[in-house]
Amino acid sequence: MTMQAERSRELPTIAEAEALISAAALFHSLGDPSRLVILQHLQLGEHRVVDLVKHLGLSQSTVSKHLACLKDTGMVVSRAEGRASMYSLAQPDAVVAILAAAEKMLALTGDAVRLCPQHHQHD
Repeated sequence: MTMQAERSRELPTIAEAEALISAAALFHSLGDPSRLVILQHLQLGEHRVVDLVKHLGLSQSTVSKHLACLKDTGMVVSRAEGRASMYSLAQPDAVVAILAAAEKMLALTGDAVRLCPQHHQHD
């Protein structure tokens, strides 16, 4: 096999890269500490934006932007309750699994953190 043929097998095609866009968006959504805190709070149950604003100490518009990012990835859903929107995890078990895997990886690299409050309730 020629060197060029070997290299072309290693490099992703445009179609392969495009197929990974949603995965990249998911990982991007996990790349902000405020969004991780939002996911932690939502593991405990539904929250309104005003509740998250109080917990995080961020502006309403900033929290709303973070929630929109998490909704775009399908990790968070909302439902109307009167004039407010209630936010929750779309797939709680899957989110906990992702965060638990991240905890494990970080522990292996020496940067242990707790991302899953419910995961550790029985520790």
